[in-house]
Amino acid sequence: MAGIIIFCVSLALLIFNLGVELRRCLMMFQQNSYRPERYRHWLSESGDSTSGWHLCGLIVFFIGLTPFSPATASIALMGIFGLFCGLTFVRKKYKKPLVMTMRARRIYITALVMAALVGGLSMIAFKTPLLALCEALMACWCLSHVLILAANAVLSPVEKRITRRYYDEAKAILRSMPGLRIIGVTGSYGKTTTKHYLYRILSEQFDTLMTPGSYNTTLGVVRTVREMLKPYHEVFIVEMGAKNIGDIKEICDLVEPWGGIITAVGPQHLESFKTIENVQATKFELVDALPADGLAVVNNDFEYIANRPVSNVKCLRYAVKNTEGADYVAEDIEYAPDGTRFTAVETATGHRLELRTHLVGECNISNLLAAVAMARALGVRDDRIAYAVEKIEQVEHRLSIKRVPGGLTIIDDAFNSNPVGSAMALDVLAAMTQGKRFLITPGMIELGDEQYELNRAFGEKAATSCDIAIVVGEYNRDAILKGLQDGGMPADAIRPVDSFAQAQQLLTSMAAAGDTVLYENDLPDTFR
Repeated sequence: MAGIIIFCVSLALLIFNLGVELRRCLMMFQQNSYRPERYRHWLSESGDSTSGWHLCGLIVFFIGLTPFSPATASIALMGIFGLFCGLTFVRKKYKKPLVMTMRARRIYITALVMAALVGGLSMIAFKTPLLALCEALMACWCLSHVLILAANAVLSPVEKRITRRYYDEAKAILRSMPGLRIIGVTGSYGKTTTKHYLYRILSEQFDTLMTPGSYNTTLGVVRTVREMLKPYHEVFIVEMGAKNIGDIKEICDLVEPWGGIITAVGPQHLESFKTIENVQATKFELVDALPADGLAVVNNDFEYIANRPVSNVKCLRYAVKNTEGADYVAEDIEYAPDGTRFTAVETATGHRLELRTHLVGECNISNLLAAVAMARALGVRDDRIAYAVEKIEQVEHRLSIKRVPGGLTIIDDAFNSNPVGSAMALDVLAAMTQGKRFLITPGMIELGDEQYELNRAFGEKAATSCDIAIVVGEYNRDAILKGLQDGGMPADAIRPVDSFAQAQQLLTSMAAAGDTVLYENDLPDTFR
């Protein structure tokens, strides 16, 4: 009787632990865009499949296989492991938790069914069915990553049919609205912010829809069209993200944009693009897709935009720094505690539009300039543009500044840091002369072969921009510490920590009213 009770309790704990682990693996698979190659790359880089818990699980699994180990004791040991491991991962907090979409639910259920089949077959095949069932569940736990990939492979034909149906529905909706102006926005960085600014300005004159959040993939656009686009919309702003050549062309084939904005071409996602030339070619897939009567608005402050000719469509070039040959430039920029004043100048006509904004930072002025150029091309009046620009709110986690209780000023640039944006954020921090200046950062990611050097250069600039540097995690620690040292920062001002929780504890013990804190990037759960 006692043996049956031990088995039942242990079995329940093993099922619980397996369910928790499969959810965690599915979460990471989702963060890798459901792409098996990216997920396998993450596994090899993170060492997740050889973590301490997985090694302990393998030990428990092999103990149960040894002939001298009593079955009841082995089952109890597996149950104890399932209890502590399951509770550990249930309590763990994630920056980007699993979103249980229909696709995620299908993969999860399929993986559970596969585990149940393995357990059932094991009970039939071995002489000790109860122990065999527990061993099978332990094996599934140890191979949970494989189970998720196998479930995805089994469902692949189903997912393709579902995706095709949704795609065709979205395409039909767009074809039913021939008068809809569709504007694509892409760039290595700045595209989400520019999308928000353009939406706010165009909404003064048009019924406008934009893709929400970071819905910048083909499926994200499909979902936006099917669920949010209405017959009364006049303008549809589509953010277009890419990690591989052809990604933007795929979105353009769906929406057939009339206009396009390219905010930047820089060393972002070089792990997949490999070269900056591939980044350039991919971003310009948007311009190449525009019709003859369309309009391209591109940022001449980036070398790999300025050196790329555009002949298939009218092209307006804007710039804050590299103003030679630009059609729109920002002049008379004045930064103040309450925001920024500047003048948007159309160089061909000399037209000048004086603007005020609550935003700070050169990158925000550049993104506003792109939105202004597109809005004027669409016929939005100057007074409406000026009103909208003054009312634009800071986009969360993208160089936004706020005061918090306790007298601290927070510069939040935690979303998707990049070499250009991080340098601008450090410039803003450096200008804060009241109190101590804190930098909290894990550095930048997905920079390919330039990962170490760009993070080292970031650290070197940070040494002259802040008073205390708190470096989070291991991924870029060596590079940033080297840069801080090269920049002459004193050793006692450099504080490496393992997590953001530790960084917050350290900040609480050191910061005082009047101090400024810059949060530069916040790596997803797929990075240590």
